[in-house]
Amino acid sequence: MSPWSEEDLMAIGRTDELGVASRRQDGTLRAYVTIWGVRLGDDVYVRSAYGTDNPWFVRARRSGNGRLRAAGLERDVSFEDASDGPHEAIDAAYHAKYDRYDPRIVATVMGSQAAPGTLRLVPAD
Repeated sequence: MSPWSEEDLMAIGRTDELGVASRRQDGTLRAYVTIWGVRLGDDVYVRSAYGTDNPWFVRARRSGNGRLRAAGLERDVSFEDASDGPHEAIDAAYHAKYDRYDPRIVATVMGSQAAPGTLRLVPAD
């Protein structure tokens, strides 16, 4: 059974821009960052555009948890490393969802260079 409800997955799947915020050591949330993310089956993946040095990605990976906003949905999540995830399928999901945008932008979250910057979002509550 997926930790996400089908309603949650549908909301994430139809929303282009997701908001993610990592938690500081004191438990407070950092500012939300707008990113792209995809549903793949019962999982949700996000990728860091422009590599693993992107500050939001560094903070999310370091803290391991935070919060997701998408289409009225707000959930506490864990950020799990997915650098060894199903990248061909994740690429296909990104293509299906975002190919209507400028190909130069879409390319920042596609292919082998994007794999190390992939996180799986898992509901924490």
